[in-house]
Amino acid sequence: MNSIEEKLWEYIDGACSTEEREAIDLLIAQDETYRQKYLELLALNREIAEMEMDEPSMALTYNVLETIRADYAKKPLKAAIDSRIIKGIAGFFVFTIAALLIFMLVNINWSAGNTAVVPALKLPDLKVFLSGSVVKGFLFFDVVLLLFLFDGFLRKRHFVKHS
Repeated sequence: MNSIEEKLWEYIDGACSTEEREAIDLLIAQDETYRQKYLELLALNREIAEMEMDEPSMALTYNVLETIRADYAKKPLKAAIDSRIIKGIAGFFVFTIAALLIFMLVNINWSAGNTAVVPALKLPDLKVFLSGSVVKGFLFFDVVLLLFLFDGFLRKRHFVKHS
């Protein structure tokens, strides 16, 4: 496109400034080339505005949506969860429980004999291990895990309802 056409399209679209608009008005009034090109572009603009937009048929829309739905249905729902992640989380909890049991068994006073009284446990000072930032981090991790599990529950319930 040459610069005459560009200027005239901006004039027709109303995308030019007031100074440019006045200058183009003057050129259209005085120059025959500008006037002819302006009338051609104005006619073309009217024809484009009067054209109807083609729409795809309902069958095409239906076929496209069915193809998308079929592709989505092919994917198994549990494929997104990696079994290594589940095993890692389970391993963490098994290790934690095992460490607590070993700690408890090591600190039991076995020389107390067979008495009906529960043997006294020597517990370490937990204030050293449970500082404010550690507790906050633990609670944050638990809240995120709870939200993740709740989201999974809601998603399963959603798929069961609509299946």
